[in-house]
Amino acid sequence: MTAVFSHGRLRLYLLKLLDDGPKHGYELIRLLEDRFLGLYAPSAGTIYPRLQRLEVEGLVSHTAAGGRKTYEITDAGRTELRQRAGELTALEADIAASVADLSSLAGDIRSEVRGSVRDLKRELSEATRQTRRAPRWEAPAPPPRPTSATGPQAELLDELDQRLAAFTVEVGRLMRARQFSDTQLRTAIRLLDGALDGLRRLLR
Repeated sequence: MTAVFSHGRLRLYLLKLLDDGPKHGYELIRLLEDRFLGLYAPSAGTIYPRLQRLEVEGLVSHTAAGGRKTYEITDAGRTELRQRAGELTALEADIAASVADLSSLAGDIRSEVRGSVRDLKRELSEATRQTRRAPRWEAPAPPPRPTSATGPQAELLDELDQRLAAFTVEVGRLMRARQFSDTQLRTAIRLLDGALDGLRRLLR
Protein backbone atom coordinates (compact mmCIF):
# COMPACT_ATOMS: atom_id res chain seq x y z
CA MET A 1 0.00 0.00 0.00
CA THR A 2 1.34 3.44 -0.89
CA ALA A 3 2.69 5.41 2.10
CA VAL A 4 0.16 8.21 1.63
CA PHE A 5 -2.51 5.85 2.99
CA SER A 6 -0.68 4.90 6.17
CA HIS A 7 -2.20 5.29 9.64
CA GLY A 8 -5.78 4.53 8.65
CA ARG A 9 -6.09 7.17 5.96
CA LEU A 10 -7.29 4.68 3.34
CA ARG A 11 -10.53 4.07 5.28
CA LEU A 12 -11.14 7.82 5.27
CA TYR A 13 -10.65 7.99 1.52
CA LEU A 14 -12.98 5.04 0.99
CA LEU A 15 -15.65 6.94 2.89
CA LYS A 16 -15.02 9.92 0.63
CA LEU A 17 -15.42 7.81 -2.51
CA LEU A 18 -18.61 6.21 -1.18
CA ASP A 19 -19.98 9.63 -0.31
CA ASP A 20 -20.14 10.23 -4.09
CA GLY A 21 -22.48 7.23 -4.45
CA PRO A 22 -22.77 3.47 -3.83
CA LYS A 23 -19.99 1.33 -5.31
CA HIS A 24 -18.76 -2.22 -5.24
CA GLY A 25 -15.19 -3.11 -4.30
CA TYR A 26 -13.91 -3.38 -7.86
CA GLU A 27 -15.16 0.14 -8.65
CA LEU A 28 -13.32 1.50 -5.62
CA ILE A 29 -10.09 -0.19 -6.74
CA ARG A 30 -10.45 1.31 -10.25
CA LEU A 31 -11.22 4.78 -8.88
CA LEU A 32 -8.09 4.67 -6.73
CA GLU A 33 -6.04 3.45 -9.69
CA ASP A 34 -7.39 6.33 -11.82
CA ARG A 35 -6.64 8.81 -9.03
CA PHE A 36 -3.01 7.66 -9.10
CA LEU A 37 -2.86 7.75 -12.93
CA GLY A 38 -2.48 3.99 -13.07
CA LEU A 39 0.77 4.09 -11.07
CA TYR A 40 -0.80 2.50 -7.99
CA ALA A 41 -3.77 0.19 -7.55
CA PRO A 42 -4.73 -1.40 -4.22
CA SER A 43 -5.36 -5.12 -4.17
CA ALA A 44 -8.66 -6.71 -3.26
CA GLY A 45 -6.92 -7.97 -0.12
CA THR A 46 -6.34 -4.34 0.85
CA ILE A 47 -9.80 -2.95 0.06
CA TYR A 48 -12.30 -5.58 1.20
CA PRO A 49 -11.05 -6.03 4.79
CA ARG A 50 -11.27 -2.26 5.30
CA LEU A 51 -14.79 -2.19 3.89
CA GLN A 52 -15.73 -4.96 6.30
CA ARG A 53 -14.32 -3.02 9.25
CA LEU A 54 -16.16 0.12 8.14
CA GLU A 55 -19.34 -1.94 8.04
CA VAL A 56 -18.72 -3.33 11.53
CA GLU A 57 -18.26 0.25 12.75
CA GLY A 58 -21.56 1.23 11.15
CA LEU A 59 -19.98 3.67 8.73
CA VAL A 60 -21.00 1.76 5.58
CA SER A 61 -23.59 -0.84 4.67
CA HIS A 62 -23.90 -3.19 1.75
CA THR A 63 -26.48 -4.86 -0.42
CA ALA A 64 -25.81 -8.07 -2.35
CA ALA A 65 -27.02 -8.78 -5.86
CA GLY A 66 -25.76 -11.30 -8.38
CA GLY A 67 -22.97 -12.40 -6.06
CA ARG A 68 -21.58 -8.85 -5.81
CA LYS A 69 -21.70 -6.55 -2.79
CA THR A 70 -22.46 -2.88 -3.33
CA TYR A 71 -21.30 -0.61 -0.49
CA GLU A 72 -23.02 2.61 0.59
CA ILE A 73 -22.03 5.19 3.15
CA THR A 74 -24.32 5.54 6.18
CA ASP A 75 -25.32 8.67 8.06
CA ALA A 76 -22.69 7.81 10.65
CA GLY A 77 -20.10 7.63 7.86
CA ARG A 78 -21.10 11.06 6.56
CA THR A 79 -20.84 12.45 10.09
CA GLU A 80 -17.29 11.13 10.37
CA LEU A 81 -16.42 12.69 7.02
CA ARG A 82 -17.65 16.09 8.20
CA GLN A 83 -15.75 15.76 11.46
CA ARG A 84 -12.54 14.88 9.60
CA ALA A 85 -12.86 17.38 6.76
CA GLY A 86 -9.48 18.92 7.60
CA GLU A 87 -7.77 15.52 7.48
CA LEU A 88 -9.44 14.79 4.15
CA THR A 89 -8.17 18.08 2.68
CA ALA A 90 -4.63 17.27 3.84
CA LEU A 91 -4.97 13.75 2.43
CA GLU A 92 -6.02 15.09 -0.98
CA ALA A 93 -2.95 17.34 -1.00
CA ASP A 94 -0.69 14.44 -0.06
CA ILE A 95 -2.22 12.29 -2.81
CA ALA A 96 -1.58 15.03 -5.38
CA ALA A 97 2.06 15.28 -4.25
CA SER A 98 2.44 11.50 -4.28
CA VAL A 99 1.04 11.30 -7.81
CA ALA A 100 3.51 13.96 -8.93
CA ASP A 101 6.41 12.05 -7.33
CA LEU A 102 5.30 8.75 -8.86
CA SER A 103 4.93 10.37 -12.29
CA SER A 104 8.43 11.80 -12.06
CA LEU A 105 9.85 8.46 -10.95
CA ALA A 106 8.03 6.66 -13.77
CA GLY A 107 9.48 9.16 -16.25
CA ASP A 108 13.00 8.58 -14.91
CA ILE A 109 12.56 4.81 -15.16
CA ARG A 110 11.27 5.08 -18.73
CA SER A 111 14.29 7.20 -19.67
CA GLU A 112 16.70 4.68 -18.11
CA VAL A 113 14.98 1.79 -19.86
CA ARG A 114 15.12 3.55 -23.21
CA GLY A 115 18.81 4.24 -22.66
CA SER A 116 19.48 0.62 -21.72
CA VAL A 117 17.61 -0.62 -24.79
CA ARG A 118 19.62 1.73 -27.02
CA ASP A 119 22.86 0.47 -25.49
CA LEU A 120 21.79 -3.14 -25.94
CA LYS A 121 20.81 -2.57 -29.56
CA ARG A 122 24.18 -0.90 -30.20
CA GLU A 123 26.06 -3.81 -28.64
CA LEU A 124 24.05 -6.35 -30.64
CA SER A 125 24.65 -4.43 -33.86
CA GLU A 126 28.39 -4.32 -33.19
CA ALA A 127 28.47 -8.04 -32.37
CA THR A 128 26.62 -8.77 -35.61
CA ARG A 129 29.10 -6.68 -37.62
CA GLN A 130 32.04 -8.46 -36.01
CA THR A 131 30.49 -11.84 -36.72
CA ARG A 132 29.96 -10.94 -40.36
CA ARG A 133 33.55 -9.74 -40.71
CA ALA A 134 34.95 -12.91 -39.12
CA PRO A 135 36.29 -15.51 -41.57
CA ARG A 136 33.85 -18.31 -42.23
CA TRP A 137 34.65 -21.34 -40.14
CA GLU A 138 35.06 -24.55 -42.13
CA ALA A 139 34.71 -28.00 -40.67
CA PRO A 140 37.93 -30.05 -41.06
CA ALA A 141 37.88 -33.06 -43.32
CA PRO A 142 37.32 -36.37 -41.49
CA PRO A 143 40.39 -38.60 -41.04
CA PRO A 144 40.91 -41.37 -43.59
CA ARG A 145 39.07 -44.59 -42.83
CA PRO A 146 41.13 -47.80 -42.38
CA THR A 147 41.46 -49.46 -45.79
CA SER A 148 41.03 -52.93 -44.25
CA ALA A 149 37.47 -52.22 -43.14
CA THR A 150 34.84 -54.06 -45.15
CA GLY A 151 31.22 -55.15 -44.88
CA PRO A 152 29.24 -54.10 -41.76
CA GLN A 153 32.32 -52.54 -40.17
CA ALA A 154 32.78 -50.24 -43.17
CA GLU A 155 29.15 -49.13 -42.87
CA LEU A 156 29.58 -48.38 -39.17
CA LEU A 157 32.77 -46.42 -39.88
CA ASP A 158 30.87 -44.41 -42.52
CA GLU A 159 28.16 -43.67 -39.99
CA LEU A 160 30.76 -42.64 -37.41
CA ASP A 161 32.40 -40.33 -39.97
CA GLN A 162 29.01 -38.76 -40.72
CA ARG A 163 28.23 -38.27 -37.04
CA LEU A 164 31.63 -36.67 -36.39
CA ALA A 165 31.23 -34.35 -39.38
CA ALA A 166 27.69 -33.37 -38.32
CA PHE A 167 28.88 -32.79 -34.76
CA THR A 168 31.74 -30.59 -35.93
CA VAL A 169 29.48 -28.57 -38.23
CA GLU A 170 26.90 -28.05 -35.48
CA VAL A 171 29.54 -26.87 -33.01
CA GLY A 172 30.82 -24.45 -35.62
CA ARG A 173 27.31 -23.16 -36.26
CA LEU A 174 26.73 -22.56 -32.58
CA MET A 175 30.06 -20.73 -32.26
CA ARG A 176 29.13 -18.38 -35.11
CA ALA A 177 25.63 -17.70 -33.83
CA ARG A 178 26.55 -15.44 -30.92
CA GLN A 179 29.23 -14.25 -28.51
CA PHE A 180 29.86 -16.28 -25.37
CA SER A 181 31.04 -15.51 -21.87
CA ASP A 182 34.36 -16.85 -20.59
CA THR A 183 32.46 -19.22 -18.28
CA GLN A 184 30.45 -20.68 -21.15
CA LEU A 185 33.55 -21.21 -23.26
CA ARG A 186 35.46 -22.88 -20.42
CA THR A 187 32.50 -25.19 -19.78
CA ALA A 188 32.27 -26.08 -23.47
CA ILE A 189 35.99 -26.89 -23.54
CA ARG A 190 35.63 -29.16 -20.50
CA LEU A 191 32.71 -30.97 -22.13
CA LEU A 192 34.68 -31.54 -25.33
CA ASP A 193 37.74 -32.71 -23.39
CA GLY A 194 35.58 -35.13 -21.41
CA ALA A 195 33.97 -36.54 -24.56
CA LEU A 196 37.40 -36.95 -26.20
CA ASP A 197 38.82 -38.74 -23.15
CA GLY A 198 35.86 -41.11 -23.15
CA LEU A 199 36.37 -41.95 -26.84
CA ARG A 200 40.10 -42.50 -26.29
CA ARG A 201 39.41 -45.01 -23.52
CA LEU A 202 36.80 -46.76 -25.65
CA LEU A 203 38.82 -47.00 -28.86
CA ARG A 204 42.26 -47.91 -27.47
